[in-house]
Amino acid sequence: MGRRRPGAPTLEEVAARARVGRGTVSRVINNAAGVKESTRRTVQRAIEELGYVPNLAARSLAGRRADAVALVMTEPDWRQFAEPFFSEIVSSLGDALTDTGIQLLLTLVRSDAERQRFLEYARGGRVDGVLLMSVHAGDPLPDMLAEARMPTVLLGRRSGDEYVSYVDADNIGGARSAVAHLLQRGRRVIATITGPLDLYAAQCRLRGYQEALASAGLEGEQTRVAESDFTAESGRRAMAELIERHPDIDGVVAASDTTAAGALEALRAAGRRVPEDVAVIGFDDFPLAQRTEPRLTTVRQPIEEIGRAMVRLLLEEMEEGAVAWRHVILRTELVVRDST
Repeated sequence: MGRRRPGAPTLEEVAARARVGRGTVSRVINNAAGVKESTRRTVQRAIEELGYVPNLAARSLAGRRADAVALVMTEPDWRQFAEPFFSEIVSSLGDALTDTGIQLLLTLVRSDAERQRFLEYARGGRVDGVLLMSVHAGDPLPDMLAEARMPTVLLGRRSGDEYVSYVDADNIGGARSAVAHLLQRGRRVIATITGPLDLYAAQCRLRGYQEALASAGLEGEQTRVAESDFTAESGRRAMAELIERHPDIDGVVAASDTTAAGALEALRAAGRRVPEDVAVIGFDDFPLAQRTEPRLTTVRQPIEEIGRAMVRLLLEEMEEGAVAWRHVILRTELVVRDST
């Protein structure tokens, strides 16, 4: 049969050892029909003897899997990657993929040039699907991937008219439950610190806050709304502004736990006691919520289930090809601690 050359064996060497054509080896590797069982066994034996590893790019071009999915983060502000939300989501997605044999590749896409470059990368067969997170209003990347027929699932959505498959939390209901809890505790001058309002999740949490006040017959004054970017520093700044505008504030709903932690610092600096003077509620229920002083009442997002649902939808799209878009909204839960 001849001596094996140094270096990785080639497709041609497999064909020579099995005494078949190169095309027959390719069909066996790609599990294609039309190959006799005896020939298939001969080729597989040659592959094992030579230790041949199929080229993944070639397999992709032949319609095989890359056994990898891309987690694409489109957040343009680098500070956001330090927030707990990103690490929690990455962890939940990784856990959901553990038993699938599929690699999770982290990719940053923040400009038009990077969008086009990633689209070409994905269309080249290097990934089997895409998970998108932190997609802001008007971002064209989900549409570009849909047009390329690339299986794609979003964490959240760009607007209420989103058509690409997504998994989201009930942000409106979560914010409503937070305001309702404050009202039950006797609070009447309730403010909110939103997230960046070009994110639909932040818009929904603001809407839930407004709807809950309206249902209680209370006016939701625009001046009791301050925008943040989900960071602690922006929470401190927003809370200080709210105290200055409305010294009588007795309740605050923040759009994230990190933002709420910053609000707690601003309240302490202003001499306001929590919860005696001002009750504070966050959103997420990350470990941070149990480390603040006082421990934070918050709206829990089911992060693990979000990760599992995203992976489940993506695998279904990868397996079934052209299917209907799927939209999943998961329930939130109010977790009451010491800050209210």
